[in-house]
Amino acid sequence: MEQRLAAVLAADMAGYSRLMEADEAGTIARLRTHRIELIDPAIAKNKGRIIKTTGDGMLVEFQSVTDAVKCAVEIQQRMKRRNADVPQDRRIEFRIGINLGDIIFDDDDIFGDGVNIAARIEQLADVGGICVTAAVATQIADRLEVFIEDLGEKTLKNISRPVHLFRVGIEGSVLPPSTEETDAKRSVSKPSIVVLPFNNMSGDPDQEFFADGLTEDIITELSRRHELFVISRNSSFVYKNRPVNVREVAEKLGAQYLVEGSVRKSGDRVRVTVQLIDAVNDAHVWADKFDRRLDDIFAIQDEVTAAIAATLPGRVEAAQRDHLGRTKPANMAAYECALAAKVLHHRSTVADNEQAQFLIGRAVALDPAYAHAHAWRACILGQAWVHGWCADKDAVWAEILAELERALALDDNDADVHRILAAVHVNNNALTTARYHQERALALNPNYDLVVVQQGELLTWLGRPEEGIEWIRKAMRLNPHHPERFWSHLGKAHFAAREYGEAIEAFMHLTAMDHVQHAFVAACYGWLGDVIAASAHMDKVRALAPEFGIESFLATLHYAQESDVQHLREGLVKAGAGEGSPAASDVAAQ
Repeated sequence: MEQRLAAVLAADMAGYSRLMEADEAGTIARLRTHRIELIDPAIAKNKGRIIKTTGDGMLVEFQSVTDAVKCAVEIQQRMKRRNADVPQDRRIEFRIGINLGDIIFDDDDIFGDGVNIAARIEQLADVGGICVTAAVATQIADRLEVFIEDLGEKTLKNISRPVHLFRVGIEGSVLPPSTEETDAKRSVSKPSIVVLPFNNMSGDPDQEFFADGLTEDIITELSRRHELFVISRNSSFVYKNRPVNVREVAEKLGAQYLVEGSVRKSGDRVRVTVQLIDAVNDAHVWADKFDRRLDDIFAIQDEVTAAIAATLPGRVEAAQRDHLGRTKPANMAAYECALAAKVLHHRSTVADNEQAQFLIGRAVALDPAYAHAHAWRACILGQAWVHGWCADKDAVWAEILAELERALALDDNDADVHRILAAVHVNNNALTTARYHQERALALNPNYDLVVVQQGELLTWLGRPEEGIEWIRKAMRLNPHHPERFWSHLGKAHFAAREYGEAIEAFMHLTAMDHVQHAFVAACYGWLGDVIAASAHMDKVRALAPEFGIESFLATLHYAQESDVQHLREGLVKAGAGEGSPAASDVAAQ
């Protein structure tokens, strides 16, 4: 055991039991967010060390009394700002007590009167306030510009002697303005990107028009992506045929990312190289090359433009995610909240969905005019609706529609808004409405891989899987780094086209399959007459979804034609899905 003088901060959440009873999951999620964004960074910044945490409180050791009080004031001031627009009965607020005394350290825990007094005086602090002992007040009186109120001597539970206490006021701002206030007042800050004129490396002046046209087309296509801020052609072409210093160009144009490339013609072939650079860190994020026969230079220009425009936004978003992961900012602007929410959404778990809902809600609060955030809030709520992660599905559905209405009113030209509207209407089996929004999304951004793959998915539901396969494969070509789920869409399309071998091959690209994908593979083997393989996949289905039944499963799908429903039903029966399943009697009656 080690004994030494230290400042101990004890914090406890007021009304914890009441909040947990009213909304357990929401309270835990909000408390976790306050920890991640505010409390833990404030402790680290002020050189504190968390010794122990409980569900609603913590003990923190500081080597300096001044640091302990500065940390406490920062937490309480910023929590007060955060709670300004939160209803009184839903506010998360803390009491904080600070003591200076001899502490016994043993196995990463602390003991002694010094700790007990800190815990006891915390209980006497106002909600949202700070209570300190005389030893602390004496140390900070001439060092910090804070108001100190003498509370006199108090008798504390299980402490034999009276303890002289003081209240530290947080009304006077002794801290620099919180960046939260700046975040709340500014509009969304999107990642900015500049496409520099591609270099003509062919030695052929006639190819100059191709290089310039390619650059202009890439700028135009990237401008369709509303999650990016794209520097105009007039600004970027100032640097044509000039040596470029990445940092200087980025600073002058206000760009975080630069795209540069070259065009080289040799005989009847042309090679286009392109690279994406993080200007802040002067680091290469992504690079690729495209080799094509020079049969139709305009067709090549369109093809290369489409490939670059489809891939670049994903690489930028990945770089932004990496940056957020490295920096772990205490306060996030609307774009960063939306980006973090998307990451959690794609993990597809109940807990991640709850946290995603909180973050996307914050993005909307920071910038109510951010159409993209409203659309993604609908998408994240839609995930909860589809998976049944909500208590009142009708209320959530109404909220989804309201968010999408708001997004449309703010920006009817955002392809993502229409893409998500189409997806939501597919899940509601409103395929005609879904088709309208899908076509609108395609018109707005024909090279957006998520829009293109969704076109293939929709065509499969509509009974046109052969066309669907072409669209899905086009999306894969547009974005070679496409999400793994594209293979699942392709597998379902091949199954609907009665191409069972190709369907199985597509599903086998998945790292792991859920019960829906195993069911499709089982149906494929059922139609192929491979009883052993079909049975193996049905075993996987039952292991992942013990209550699986054919009719209840089919009810979750969105086929427009009864023949497609019957085709899958028969494949599952051939695979043995009816044996011992809750729907066996239904199947036998067919």
